[in-house]
Amino acid sequence: MRLLELEPTSVEKRAAALRNVSETSFRSAAANPCVRETHGEITFSVIKTKVALRPSKALPVVKIINPFRIYLRFPVIMVLAYTEGLHGKWMFSEIRAVFSRRYLLQNTALEVFMANRRRTYNDLNQYPVFPWVLTNYESEELDLTLPGNFRDLSKPIGALNPKRAVFYAERYETWEDDQSPPYHYNTHYSTATSTLSWLVRIEPFTTFFLNANDGKFDHPNRTFSSVARSWRTSQRDTSDVKELIPEFYYLPEMFVNSNGYNLGVREDEVVVNDVDLPPWAKKPEDFVRINRMWIDLIFGYKQRGPEAVRAVNVFHYLTYEGSVNLDSITDPVLREAMEAQIQNFGQTPSQLLIEPHPPRSSAMHLSPLMFKDQMQQDVIMVLKFPSNSPVTHVAANTLPHLTIPAVVTVTCSRLFAVNRWHNTVGLRGAPGYSLDQAHHLPIEMDPLIANNSGVNKRQITDLVDQSIQINAHCFVVTADNRYILICGFWDKSFRVYSTETGKLTQIVFGHWDVVTCLARSESYIGGDCYIVSGSRDATLLLWYWSGRHHIIGDNPNSSDYPAPRAVLTGHDHEVVCVSVCAELGLVISGAKEGPCLVHTITGDLLRALEGPENCLFPRLISVSSEGHCIIYYERGRFSNFSINGKLLAQMEINDSTRAILLSSDGQNLVTGGDNGVVEVWQACDFKQLYIYPGCDAGIRAMDLSHDQRTLITGMASGSIVAFNIDFNRWHYEHQNRY
Repeated sequence: MRLLELEPTSVEKRAAALRNVSETSFRSAAANPCVRETHGEITFSVIKTKVALRPSKALPVVKIINPFRIYLRFPVIMVLAYTEGLHGKWMFSEIRAVFSRRYLLQNTALEVFMANRRRTYNDLNQYPVFPWVLTNYESEELDLTLPGNFRDLSKPIGALNPKRAVFYAERYETWEDDQSPPYHYNTHYSTATSTLSWLVRIEPFTTFFLNANDGKFDHPNRTFSSVARSWRTSQRDTSDVKELIPEFYYLPEMFVNSNGYNLGVREDEVVVNDVDLPPWAKKPEDFVRINRMWIDLIFGYKQRGPEAVRAVNVFHYLTYEGSVNLDSITDPVLREAMEAQIQNFGQTPSQLLIEPHPPRSSAMHLSPLMFKDQMQQDVIMVLKFPSNSPVTHVAANTLPHLTIPAVVTVTCSRLFAVNRWHNTVGLRGAPGYSLDQAHHLPIEMDPLIANNSGVNKRQITDLVDQSIQINAHCFVVTADNRYILICGFWDKSFRVYSTETGKLTQIVFGHWDVVTCLARSESYIGGDCYIVSGSRDATLLLWYWSGRHHIIGDNPNSSDYPAPRAVLTGHDHEVVCVSVCAELGLVISGAKEGPCLVHTITGDLLRALEGPENCLFPRLISVSSEGHCIIYYERGRFSNFSINGKLLAQMEINDSTRAILLSSDGQNLVTGGDNGVVEVWQACDFKQLYIYPGCDAGIRAMDLSHDQRTLITGMASGSIVAFNIDFNRWHYEHQNRY
């Protein structure tokens, strides 16, 4: 019998009409491009607290591997116990992880969604909920240091207005209907109708809205046309307690009537078109950026019970999970009526937290006095290598759990070094902290380089094409620091070398001309990631790096001839720069004579990023998981694009930039070049945040430590420099007023 490996990444326990019953079919290859074969079909059934997998006859044997360790043998149905009791104090990063839809794992065979405990993008009645956070939608400027500009998140939307809160409290206290329990609100903060009304300007939600309303748009007075008006209504109208949806925090396109729909004319004779934004948001991207911030009321301990009553946060009983058992209703008419009521009232998310959420440190809590005694030096240390060859690549894989946390450097002469990273004692930047008190400096030079005792294990001697100019794009270091991928070889290959021995472990062919650039996506569990190679043949190839087997490809038996996952075409000239983001599923590349193209990781060409008139020759690309793409063009020109192709900002500087990178949150851009000056910019609008003292040599490469507290630059003089970097400080000093 054949053994099929299926590796689920997360399990979505769906609720349909407040019942924990759902059945969804997935193909074993799912939609994940990491899987190339389709072996059959598996049915996922979720009933109450059990998850059952039923393989089809096309699957003689099914093996479920980590984390479930359960084996299914057709036709027996085995049952997986679903993880219950996921209560406790979740930090924000864990909450965010709940929303992750896809993980890049070897042999991933199922793509299963887990959305904040059964809130899901796949069901308009259970769409994810985000709160109103800001309260000031009238001012020309928004001062984020004023508490009055923020909503009191200890109260639900219906209790923010004291007069309205009294109305709801009286309704609850004077309840006289014996047929149903008392409640504060007879409408819900999240329904299919409200979700569609927010998203009415973009497809497929426009079509959904029209289908639900006999092919007509809503009355113009009721159509979502102004953020400020919607906020005022949610504070005054006793029948409106709508919260927001995630798109308010990441999708500026929802505010633009880009399809030119005729949404009508309001009674005040104003045409409904784009959504009117607050005066402090000059464009939709500004609104989304400033509006980001949130957990207790929607998913937390004040959702139900006595805490909910005290917080004036009780909704109609039919909105709560477990309030009614539809399976026990035998009368079909009554059951249908109850289901219709549930759909109408909305559905409260499953409760994530039964205790107060722990406070999270935030730049909002900072004060200038915290920095008064912190005038520490910008430079932590300088490490000079014996070779004077310029350091053209820096990779700071410094996570503590790694076998060897290190800063891997590669010089122009292709001499690499694995410089051990020490997680220094204390929190750098905290008051009273001194590097002199630390047990180690953060970076320790590779002993084989320092002692000149094993340079042969660090030197790549294979011949590269003579026309190749060695730069940062020629190298990729795996997330575990164990392998270096190098391109530029005369035989049109790129190659994999062990950092431990310096030996060649794999040669990868696929292009018709010399490979000119490489890029690596973020790595997931086990070190798996995407590798993208660009070539003079004007194509890019997307490869899969197996963290388990340490090879390109997922089959060690065919490592001599791995096949790319996708071929990306559309350029007319040599590809010189590329960036790949697995979370977004995008590859953004630039040709020597332009333009930059956006592809999906399955190979589909989405769009070209057309820069301003003088931005013709892209040289560097950095893309954030937040959806912003920074492109550096020749002669000091920068552009910031959204992934949907909108030019958000541009600037020109007096430096020949050689290296750029974005902070992990995508909010800050760091640049360095021939002038030897590191500069930090606000990525959204290129406002300058900080300039470091100039170095005595040009900057060739840079990277950030995992904690975003140290910047390591590779210098043309053959050294590396470690800088203190404090994005939080600049956030306070420069972003407190928009």
